[in-house]
Amino acid sequence: MELTSGARVAVVGGGPSGSLSAYFLLDLARQTGITLQLDLFEPRDFTQTGPPGCNMCGGVISESLMQKMAAEGIVLPKELLLDAIDSYVLHTDSGAATIHPFHAEMRIASIFRGAGPLGAESQHPLPWSSFDQHLLEMARQSGANVLRRRVRHLDRTPEGHPRVFLHPAKGDSSDSTEPFGTYDLLIGCVGLNGSGVRMFEEMRFGYRPPRNDRAWVGELYMGAKEVHRRLGHAMHIFLLDIPGMKFAAMTPKGHYATFIILGHGVNEEVVKRVFQSPRVRSLFPEGWETPVRPCHCQPRINLGPPVNPFADRVVLVGDCATSRLYKDGIGAAYRMAKACAFTAITRGISAQAFREGYWPVCRQMDRDNALGHLLFSMDGIMRYFSPLRRAMITVIREEQSRPQDPRRLSSAMWDTFTGSAPYRQIFQQAFHPVILWRLFVAMLRALVPGQQTDAIVSTTIRE
Repeated sequence: MELTSGARVAVVGGGPSGSLSAYFLLDLARQTGITLQLDLFEPRDFTQTGPPGCNMCGGVISESLMQKMAAEGIVLPKELLLDAIDSYVLHTDSGAATIHPFHAEMRIASIFRGAGPLGAESQHPLPWSSFDQHLLEMARQSGANVLRRRVRHLDRTPEGHPRVFLHPAKGDSSDSTEPFGTYDLLIGCVGLNGSGVRMFEEMRFGYRPPRNDRAWVGELYMGAKEVHRRLGHAMHIFLLDIPGMKFAAMTPKGHYATFIILGHGVNEEVVKRVFQSPRVRSLFPEGWETPVRPCHCQPRINLGPPVNPFADRVVLVGDCATSRLYKDGIGAAYRMAKACAFTAITRGISAQAFREGYWPVCRQMDRDNALGHLLFSMDGIMRYFSPLRRAMITVIREEQSRPQDPRRLSSAMWDTFTGSAPYRQIFQQAFHPVILWRLFVAMLRALVPGQQTDAIVSTTIRE
């Protein structure tokens, strides 16, 4: 069961996972002398501001991922990149600490996935471009037939070939019960928001979407001068004593600040408490109030793993299959799209081919996410044990003041929120014996101030 010249491929979803899947598949097909007919279905217009062009994402991309993409011929123009993030400021109820990366490759950039927040259309021309539109246009230039149509239903012929049914186009009175097309391979890149996952469940090949939960993402207008004055070129991370919240992040984006709240069951009450926190309010201009109706969304985020995200001639890629926990969704889409395309071209499009070539990459990410869940499960300890929060801030400050020493805890915290390293590496850094000892000493300082800790402090392990 292989792709041969003239084979038809359908990609449902034109976000990063869909556009990259199309790009890699067409590129690899050309390299192997195969001609494919690829239809990519995406009803949204990423050149529109607000909800019509929104893909519900925080919008950051790492320097290391940009370099990997450039090596594949995917060069991001400057107008896509709004701010270069060169540091993190970690805020807790017990204080704050600034974290700088070791290398330039560890930096990240902020982007708008669509054309920008609702209301930005008043700026003509827009001083930025849409990241998702750039990838979609790149797929089009590679040979994809991009269709601004919404898929209504999916099924398979008795021979097992996928079929795609579309909602009628505006003003079209034709019979929508007829399939738009029958394909040799169907790639689902539908995310977790909307009805896409249900359509693949109804194909009855055993797929079940990953475990997921709601986040909160808002674009807050402050003006470029205030954003730079309040936030600088830093992403601000909040680890606060607010039940239901894992962490929050505030990222500068030109005239806007993107605010993200992640946790379990993030609702209006959690959002309200976060914005009322003195640590958060200190970053806003004096007298500034959260808009009554800010441009915001509550997307579902992947907590993984899925069940059976492939079958003969069908495979799912991106958030509807596997992603990285709480971070680097674009990087995960890049990795999964490349693995899917390589498997389809070199191994085939049977369930067995995807099990052998695509699934191991997914499983590796899922296993790493399990360590991520373990790390984030400790937020309860941090929340209810303030000496540990103070100790963490103290150790990070000490590391940042000694750049010649290995900054293990600083690196672990940086990588936790950027996606620059797998959770396995973060776990090794955070639980290194030297870090545990320094945290212990810092907690003693907090709990028993005075000369009682001097002898212990003097024996701190030297790296």
